[in-house]
Amino acid sequence: MKICVTGASGFIGKELCVQLLKKKYNVVATVRNIKSSIFSLQKNLKISEITNIDINCDWSEALSGINCIIHCAARVHVMKENEEDALEIYRKINVEGTRNLAEQAFRAGVKRLIFLSTIKVNGEKTSGSYFKNTDTPSPKDTYSISKWEAEKALQEISQKTGLEVVIVRVPMVYGKEVKGNFLRLLNIVAKGIPLPFSKVRNLRSFLGIDNLIAFLIHCIDHPKASGQTFLLSDNEDISTCDLIKKLAKAMQKPPRLFPVPIFFLRFLGKVIGKSLEMDRALNCLQIDSSYAYKFLGWKPTTSLNEGLFKTVQWYLNSK
Repeated sequence: MKICVTGASGFIGKELCVQLLKKKYNVVATVRNIKSSIFSLQKNLKISEITNIDINCDWSEALSGINCIIHCAARVHVMKENEEDALEIYRKINVEGTRNLAEQAFRAGVKRLIFLSTIKVNGEKTSGSYFKNTDTPSPKDTYSISKWEAEKALQEISQKTGLEVVIVRVPMVYGKEVKGNFLRLLNIVAKGIPLPFSKVRNLRSFLGIDNLIAFLIHCIDHPKASGQTFLLSDNEDISTCDLIKKLAKAMQKPPRLFPVPIFFLRFLGKVIGKSLEMDRALNCLQIDSSYAYKFLGWKPTTSLNEGLFKTVQWYLNSK
């Protein structure tokens, strides 16, 4: 079977290609810049340069003979969006670019497209409940709105053409070569910077990259996956306080936590212009992944503790 991975030079796409090759799939990896890609060193991996994923992108070379696409490429979420008309910029790539890919996929004879979406389509936080795949979507920011619109565009194309679409919504993903907020947290814990979260008792769902990739591969040819939307997590929720403790333990460092009232932390976040970051540290965001596991007969391959330990080991070895 021949698989096309978009965004193959990214955190998720890169490891996905590695694991697909280990399982003897034929893989076409699309990247924005062949010269800067490490994939030129990989045997049995075809590289296709896609410079700009928008409505004008020509996917014909990358999609030749492809059976399944795993669409990881996107304009990613950033905490502060400086671009004017940010939603339209997201739409050009995440919505129209995805629509264009799906339409060309159908014409090229691709059977299935797996779309990597975000739990932010469901909302920003939970309160005494879990996000489920049957919830009415409630995206709040430009990134999640564009992802929700992309999901709807794919479903429309699927109904018209018969292209099989699988949607996977994920929370924060961690693992080897992680970037963004999780990497910043690793840096803070490693440096022993004190954090004011010892009173925080929220619960958040996370997803290890090993579990994500195993699930994506599971969906490639599973007959029941087509037309489904899955919410995925490690199925082990954890508080911000306990997450920091686990990372510190894996680094063999003391967790430097001190108590500050929650209301004051929220006030502080507003004062310093970090309300969004503070909300993510304090709020709950819990995912019910039971549908994904039961419907497809799958379960996580790596525990939260094991995944965090492997992430820390990569981090320490990369220094």
